[in-house]
Amino acid sequence: MKKLVNGIVEFRQKVLPGYREKFAQLALGQSPDSLFIACSDSRVVPNLFASTDPGDLFVIRNVGNLIPCCGENGHSTADESEAAAIEFATMTLNISNIIVCGHSECGAMHAILEDREKIQAPNLRSWLRHGEPSLQRMPADAGHLSRVNLLSQMNVLQQMEHLRSYPGVQERLSDGRLQIHGWWFELSTADVYAFEESLNRFILLDEAEALRILERLD
Repeated sequence: MKKLVNGIVEFRQKVLPGYREKFAQLALGQSPDSLFIACSDSRVVPNLFASTDPGDLFVIRNVGNLIPCCGENGHSTADESEAAAIEFATMTLNISNIIVCGHSECGAMHAILEDREKIQAPNLRSWLRHGEPSLQRMPADAGHLSRVNLLSQMNVLQQMEHLRSYPGVQERLSDGRLQIHGWWFELSTADVYAFEESLNRFILLDEAEALRILERLD
């Protein structure tokens, strides 16, 4: 808490003067082009590793970067919070990109691998059910990845599928107004990996991969 309080004072003294005009503009409205879905893990800081400014990203953060499926009636099969954010981002903000970003050494993935039914906290145990379908994607050979990190990557792909169950997302995908991307953040190196469908794997988001993504966006 002391770090937070001191940080606010430092922000006011050293950073805010350079952002006053930016925040004055943002007070009139926001127009981010991307919805960023990330884990609540304190080590994952999208604005830092993506070098974004205030107003650039509309963000959903929760344990395990999970998105409950949409039911046949157009309503979420779980809590409405994530569904409401998706609807607001697509229907009101008209975002053109959704990024699902998992990360290495994810505690939620550890819990799912070790059997979530053993978790004592009832709400956490229930919430993690949205990540269990990711277990079905696990290949027999984890390659160079640990099982928890492999599951974390498979979970990104599974949550991308869950996103596609929402009618508003389906409509925008079909007419080209929206793209969904899968990213994965390696904590030990601060590297970001992007899922390349043509290669069926996550590859380092370096200059070459950035060019490929940018070409698809155009």
